[in-house]
Amino acid sequence: MSGPFRIATAQYPIEFLGDWATYETKIARWVEDAARNGARLLVFPEYFSMELASLFPPEIHGSLPDQLAALQDLLPKFLALFGGQARKHKVTICAGTFPARIDGDVYHNRSYLFHPDGRSEFQEKLQMTRFESEQWLIQAADEIRVFDTEVGRIGISICYDSEFPLIARRQVEMGADIVLVPSCTDTLAGYWRVRIGSQARALENQCYVVHASTVGEAPWSPAVDVNVGAAAVYAPVDRGFPDNGVLAIGELDATQWVYADIDPAGIAEVRRNGQVFNYRDWPGQLRITK
Repeated sequence: MSGPFRIATAQYPIEFLGDWATYETKIARWVEDAARNGARLLVFPEYFSMELASLFPPEIHGSLPDQLAALQDLLPKFLALFGGQARKHKVTICAGTFPARIDGDVYHNRSYLFHPDGRSEFQEKLQMTRFESEQWLIQAADEIRVFDTEVGRIGISICYDSEFPLIARRQVEMGADIVLVPSCTDTLAGYWRVRIGSQARALENQCYVVHASTVGEAPWSPAVDVNVGAAAVYAPVDRGFPDNGVLAIGELDATQWVYADIDPAGIAEVRRNGQVFNYRDWPGQLRITK
C-alpha cells in the first residue's frame, strides 16, 4: 500500500482545437500543472477525448457514427501522448475515456490508465446510458478490472457505472481502495446522479472515490455539446474524514484541477476502527433480503 499522496481530478473544458499540435500543447500544460503541484495520480473525465473530433471536417464532427470511425486513426497518437506525459512527469494518469473500435461497427467506451513507465491498461464501461446505446450505438463491456499502481490498487467506474453499487463493490472486493469515476454529464441532474452515486460508493465501501467532469459548451459536437459538472474527491463518512465525506470539490462548471491529499492507510483504519462498518457489514443485507 502506498503512503500519503496527492490526487488531481479535472474539470476539463471541451474546446474546438483546430489541429493536433493544439491538443498536444493543451494536454501537456494540464499534466505539467498537476505534476508541478505535487499530484501523483491525475484523473481526466469521460469522453474528454471527443474534442479531437474538431480536427475533422464539419460533415464528420457533426455526425455521431462518422466521428467514431474517424477517431480511430488518432487513437495511437492519443496513447503515445499520454504514455509520454506519464513517463515525463513520473505520474499515474487516468486518461478519461476514448470510444475504441472493438470489431467492425462495435465500439466500447474505454478508460486507459497510464503508469509512470508509460505502459497502459484499460477498463471499459459496463452500463450504457440511453444516449450511448440508442443514438450513439456504443455497446457495453462485461469485465470488471482493478489495477496495481504505484499509489495503490485502483478501480475505474465510468460515469453511469458509478450509479450501480455492485460494480464498485466488486472492485473493492478485488482490493481497490480508490475508485475513479471519469464522467461526462449534460444536465445538472446528471451531474448530481453521478455525484450521489460516487458518494454512496465511498460510504458503503469505506473507500476513496475520485470524480472527474467535463465542463463547457461545444455546440459543434452532437456528442458533447453541453457539459455540466464539478470534480471532487469523496471519502468514507466516518472518523478521521470530513463529516460530509467531501475531501475536496471544485466550483461548478469552472475549468480547473481539484486537488486532495489522501492516505490509503486511512481506509484500512476506518474499516478496522470506524464508528460503523459499512464495508464489513455488506453481506448482512444479503441475509435480510433473500
